[in-house]
Amino acid sequence: MERSTRVSVFESDKPSEIQLVKSKLDDAQITNSVENSYLTFTTTPTATSLKVMVDLDDEKKAFEIIDAFLQQNENQ
Repeated sequence: MERSTRVSVFESDKPSEIQLVKSKLDDAQITNSVENSYLTFTTTPTATSLKVMVDLDDEKKAFEIIDAFLQQNENQ
């Protein structure tokens, strides 16, 4: 089976935010994974950015879920 392309749909340096987004995607049965990358261009070289990755096929649906989640949080 051919492995599909993975794309980043959400990025944060807050693990709690990443966990919330990940669980929203899990609830929607969208396969996802978290990758972390070091931000070398910041003043603190140790800062890490976490990225939620999904299959390219799920990208549109994932963005809809994340947008709804972010709007919900803004209103609280």
